[in-house]
Amino acid sequence: MKRILDAGIKLSLFTLIFSASPLLAQNNKAAKIKAAALQVDMIESDEIKLPAEFQVALYENLIRQLEKNGFSHVYRDGDRNAASAADLVVLHSTVRGFKAGSERARQVTTVSGATSITVHCQFTSPDGTSLLEQDVIGKVRFFGGNLKATYDFAKRAARVANENFSTPGRE
Repeated sequence: MKRILDAGIKLSLFTLIFSASPLLAQNNKAAKIKAAALQVDMIESDEIKLPAEFQVALYENLIRQLEKNGFSHVYRDGDRNAASAADLVVLHSTVRGFKAGSERARQVTTVSGATSITVHCQFTSPDGTSLLEQDVIGKVRFFGGNLKATYDFAKRAARVANENFSTPGRE
């Protein structure tokens, strides 16, 4: 009889813990920062020598992914219309690491030849106050050209923006 009672108590506690944990997790989420528009500054690579095609592909893929993932007003660096945008967030990106891989090595073996790019992304208000800073890594490990790492970076950076910023109509 005591075994049944102990098993019943353990089952009750187990059920209580697992039914309450999703409620606790929802309360701990940080509030999203309101961002009606996003301005993407040119990606800097002062410390790291980055081939020109990588720098252009990083910038273009990033803008494309941000537009695709719900940011309706994405402004390029130097766009004068950004100055009049309400709730503007500015994205500054700096390349912190770059490892050029080999497409040929990736085709022959899946364990070598990876390309990776590490970019430090800083989201700020127009006056320069930092809202969020995070390193984002783009990789291509198995198949695809080296520039596919720039696409992977852009997808991950857009995911970071989506998780931390809310836009009108997408809350």
